[in-house]
Amino acid sequence: MGQVTLYFPFKSLTNIESSFRRIRLMLAVFTGCCALVTGYALWSSYRFAERQREKIYVLDGGKSLMMALSQDLSQNRPAEAREHVRRFHELFFSLSPQKDAIGHNINRALQLADKSAYHYYVDFAEKGYYNRLISGNINQVVHVDSVVCDFAVYPYKATTYARQMIIRESNVTERSLVTSCSLQNTGRSDDNPNGFIIEQFTILENKDIRSAER
Repeated sequence: MGQVTLYFPFKSLTNIESSFRRIRLMLAVFTGCCALVTGYALWSSYRFAERQREKIYVLDGGKSLMMALSQDLSQNRPAEAREHVRRFHELFFSLSPQKDAIGHNINRALQLADKSAYHYYVDFAEKGYYNRLISGNINQVVHVDSVVCDFAVYPYKATTYARQMIIRESNVTERSLVTSCSLQNTGRSDDNPNGFIIEQFTILENKDIRSAER
């Protein structure tokens, strides 16, 4: 009886196992890449949703839609402080020779300040300042040159440098106006959109610079 010899294809089995390992490695790499892409897509979607939630839309006079970023509110605070002080001076010192117009401007200005500004208003009224504007048909316009604020300490300190134009029928007088005040944070409202209140308002200088005939 003849002897039967068996041949095992060891080399072929080794190649097959190596191919399977490569396939498994490629599948693992592909799965990992898919996981990374999916994770990045989820993270990007989350960040986009967060950015959308940070946006505030403000209706401007019922006409245009303006967008402000809530994350920039703290960065805009110094600009809001200067605008608050500027607006107060424009309302308090820019006056026309009409009783109703003067009262309207003063009332709006006093919404932005405490009693320190009200005391100046009472003093001016008692001295007949507003009556002289009306009887003399005098327009008073204020141009704010700069508002210097110190945000290193709270309440914030502000110094305002402005020019006051007294416009009469015969001449125009330019006066310097320098004031100081402190700023406290307060709630925002329609009358006080910047969320500040002016305290310790003081007129440091208010004197004639020049006068010119009209």
